[in-house]
Amino acid sequence: MAAHTIKPLVTAVAISTGGRNGHTETTDHSVSVNLSVRKEMGGPGLPNTTTPEHLFAAGYAACFGGALEFVASQHKKNVAGAVVTCETAVGPREGGGFGIAVKIRVKVPTLPTAEARALVQETHEKICPYSHATRGNIDLALETEGA
Repeated sequence: MAAHTIKPLVTAVAISTGGRNGHTETTDHSVSVNLSVRKEMGGPGLPNTTTPEHLFAAGYAACFGGALEFVASQHKKNVAGAVVTCETAVGPREGGGFGIAVKIRVKVPTLPTAEARALVQETHEKICPYSHATRGNIDLALETEGA
């Protein structure tokens, strides 16, 4: 598949030290988190820390929600109050190394399920940058619930 170039509108820069048991911060200081490997993965599981998977889930959920609002506005549909839940799991891959799997659940209280599902599918297939970046590279489940 050919790479697609973009015209950057904004660029986020984050610097990480210490890997999964370290610190990650954006250069504008809008995000500043301490990380530790969860006990389930053999790490210390320190309190008040996060993981790369938590950060990915938060970013994907927010991005997908914004993309859904964009798609809805194009179709003159109201998705006010929509809630996007993104679960991101990490584990060993069949081919070696580690991979992630994502489940996205979208609840749209203002539309019937069929209408909501059509908007969510368009969001995933055509608009959301995270969906474009991960397509074909991770296991992804997408669920939609309407009014």
